[in-house]
Amino acid sequence: MAKTGKQLVHEIVGGETYDYYPLGKYVVVAPGVCGGRPTFKYTRIDVRHALSLLAAGRTVERIAEGYQLPVVAVQEALALASRAFDQATRTLGHKQAEGA
Repeated sequence: MAKTGKQLVHEIVGGETYDYYPLGKYVVVAPGVCGGRPTFKYTRIDVRHALSLLAAGRTVERIAEGYQLPVVAVQEALALASRAFDQATRTLGHKQAEGA
C-alpha cells in the first residue's frame, strides 16, 4: 500500500471497525478494501473506476448520482488525481534535469 503521510483513522461504522488513511474528506485508502486502492469513504467504490467513467464522458453529477455519492466527493477524486498527475510530472522533470 502506498504511504499517504496520514495517520490511520479508526471508526466504528454500523457496529464494525472501519480503518482508513484519509486522502481527503471523501477519498480514503482502507487496508483490505479494493486491494488498498483509493475508494470513496465507507464504500468499495474504486476511485479509478469513477475517474475512468469521467474519461469516457460521463459527468461528475451522473457518476455521483449513479453511486449515491455527493458531487463534491467525485470532484475531490478528480482534484486528487490532478494533484497526483502534477506531482508525477514534476518528479519526472526533476529526474530528467538531473540526468541532463
